[in-house]
Amino acid sequence: MKTTNKNNNPIVPIVPAVIYPNADIHKKRILEENKGKSGVYRWTNLENGYFYVGSAVDLAKRLKFYYNSNHLTTINMVIYRAISKHKHSNFTLEILEYCEPSDVISREQYYLDLFAESPKYNILPIAGSSLGFKHSEEVKTKMSEARMGKFLPGGWKNSFRRN
Repeated sequence: MKTTNKNNNPIVPIVPAVIYPNADIHKKRILEENKGKSGVYRWTNLENGYFYVGSAVDLAKRLKFYYNSNHLTTINMVIYRAISKHKHSNFTLEILEYCEPSDVISREQYYLDLFAESPKYNILPIAGSSLGFKHSEEVKTKMSEARMGKFLPGGWKNSFRRN
């Protein structure tokens, strides 16, 4: 068993602040208990062990997106596609920690660096960064059309939303 993470730092056992073993059954609790709280969370797929680490200044507001079927199917994020495919009942949601709003990005980065294996659903290695992110050809076309003043269904802002 590996005892260091990708940065050769010792692996520290993670004790989440809260664990919701079934994100489907616990939806109401998840949204109610996280109102007005900031922190770092992890979605884990119970079928394959893949996970995603994220953070939010308003956890309840962010987590609502994961329960919006329209959002899951129209926003091109790996974690959204995974939840849409495998369903909420096959995911555990952990609040890794609650923290001050000003600390969410640094704490998310801490957890991204902590894991020996990169979270499979996180495509970017830097918290809060789009470094290394590649837009799809469809999005590039929409961006080009928006710059030329062409109308986009749903308005131009809806064409570029990621989270």
